[in-house]
Amino acid sequence: MGNETFIRIRGAHAHNLQNVNVDIPRRKLVVITGLSGSGKSSLAFDTIYAEGQRRYINTLSPYARHFMGILEKPDVESIDGLSPVIAIEQKTTGNNPRSTVGTITEISDFLRLLFARASTAYSPVTGKEMVRYTDEQIVDMISHQFKARKCILLAPLVRGRKGHYRELFEQLRKKGYTQVRVDGEVTDLGSLESVDRYKAHFIELVIDKLKPNDEDELRIRKSVASALSMGKGSLAVYDAESQTVNHYSKHLMD
Repeated sequence: MGNETFIRIRGAHAHNLQNVNVDIPRRKLVVITGLSGSGKSSLAFDTIYAEGQRRYINTLSPYARHFMGILEKPDVESIDGLSPVIAIEQKTTGNNPRSTVGTITEISDFLRLLFARASTAYSPVTGKEMVRYTDEQIVDMISHQFKARKCILLAPLVRGRKGHYRELFEQLRKKGYTQVRVDGEVTDLGSLESVDRYKAHFIELVIDKLKPNDEDELRIRKSVASALSMGKGSLAVYDAESQTVNHYSKHLMD
C-alpha cells in the first residue's frame, strides 16, 4: 500500500451509486462535488470510509471486536490502496470554536507526542535542520574545532532587546565577572554603567578566554558548565582569529 499512488475503487453500488469505478490520488487534497443526490456521501462515507473502518476493526483482537459489533462490507467489488481513515461529518459537534480535526478525533495528544519525540525539526526561517547538543558534545566540539585557536567563551544574556541594563551589569559585577561583549565589542564591566536604552542590544557575558589544548579539558568543562548556566542552556564561542561566532545550545536551534 505504501507505493500506491491511487485509491482504486471498482464496482461501487452503495445507495444511488451505479457500478462506479474511480481512481482517487493519494496524498492530495481531493474534493468530491456534484448535485444533491449524486452520490457524494455514498462514495466518501458509505464506501471509502466504511471499508477503511471495517478493515481497521478486523485488525483488532476478537475480544475487542466483540464490543464494537460487526460492520458489514460496503457494496463495492474492490478497493485498493486504502490508507487508515478518519471521517468528520459536516455538522456541529460542539460549541468550542477551538475544535480541530485532532481534538474531535482524539488523536491530538498522540500527534503531539509523535512530533515531539520522533520527528526531525526544521527551522521555519532558514529551512535548516534544528539540532540540540549535550554538555559533553559541546565540550568535545569546542576542544576539536578551536584547538590551538584563541577564542572567547560567551554566555548570551540579551538578544536584540532595548534597555539600559544598569541592574544587569551591577549584578554581574557582584558575581565577580569582569567583562561583557556588547553589540560585538568586549567591554570591562568596571567602566560600564549602562547602554543606550532606546537601542536594541546583544549582550554576552565573557566566561573565559582560552586557547584549547589537550591539557585544558577540565577548564573547558567548567567554563562550558558556567556558560550554559548563565546563558540558560546556550553559549557562544568567538574565534578571535577568524572573527566569527559559533553558537551551541541544549535547546533546538538551526
